[in-house]
Amino acid sequence: MGAVGSSPLVRLGLSAPSRPRWLGVAALGLAAVALGAVAWRRAWPRRRRRLQQVGTVARLWLYPVKSCKGVPVSEAECTALGLRCGHVRDRFWTVIKEDGHVVTARQEHRLVLVSITHDDNCLVLRAPGMDQLVLPIKVPSSNRLHNCRMFGLDTQGRDCGDEAAQWFTSFLKTEAYRLVQFEKNLKGRRSKKIFSSVAQDYEVAYPDCSPILVISEASLTDLNTRMEKKVKMENFRPNIEVTGCSAFEEDTWGDLLIGDVEMKKVLACGRCILTTVDPDTGVIDRKEPLETLKSYRLCDPSERPIYKSAPLFGIYYSVEKIGSLKVGDPVYRMV
Repeated sequence: MGAVGSSPLVRLGLSAPSRPRWLGVAALGLAAVALGAVAWRRAWPRRRRRLQQVGTVARLWLYPVKSCKGVPVSEAECTALGLRCGHVRDRFWTVIKEDGHVVTARQEHRLVLVSITHDDNCLVLRAPGMDQLVLPIKVPSSNRLHNCRMFGLDTQGRDCGDEAAQWFTSFLKTEAYRLVQFEKNLKGRRSKKIFSSVAQDYEVAYPDCSPILVISEASLTDLNTRMEKKVKMENFRPNIEVTGCSAFEEDTWGDLLIGDVEMKKVLACGRCILTTVDPDTGVIDRKEPLETLKSYRLCDPSERPIYKSAPLFGIYYSVEKIGSLKVGDPVYRMV
């Protein structure tokens, strides 16, 4: 073909002086319409989504040190790695053995007795029979970097120093422990390694499975109507407690909008023996509330490869759009 036939500008009528100018304008107009239609079709599924309020945020919790007491906050930032209030982040610290294995209240039940307060520069840890530990939030970069092992997966943590190590070792009185802190540039665990069946690809620091855990107050109320000895929400350690819905309605919600944060459902939370540790005494029961939950909260048989015999209580979420949220925010289901 000749130069004229091969030129896109000529085909659009932009460089052929003998063609009427309106042909070029019309061609550009049609191209714009076509591009607009493509963009609209791509955005259409999102445009169709409507918001249905399903509840209200009753409480927000951060657990700075894994398995230690939670810190209630009135508002928080929600990052891809979970909730943050100032410089304090959810499950960014954890206790490890000297060989790097992460230790939780499943093994050391008295970890649940460690309470935490904070300001912008430090965490203050208190425990029965112990002087308080003032822990700087900023760990020196010269501190040792540990390779840690958590549920069979590798992660990392920056050592928090000998004073913190001695404090936890003295309190737990079983073996030598160290405290480590996660940093955003460190190696976390990928969702695909934790749950091979999930669609989302996200990273977590020291939470068990996902950045966010949501539970409704009504679900706890329902459970306690079936038990002689009541349990607290602290047995289940959620990040977001929701009020104003029916029991276990959270099972059906799917994607959520809270404040300006968008979250995508990962899967239900299969509960373990940690829920039987009394958050007030640090004594493990090994039976309740697990036995009662197993009587009516087991998964569908088709889901047994995922949950096995663990009863379900709460929903894991990943963070699709970061932002902020606060107590009192409406919880919207994105339909």
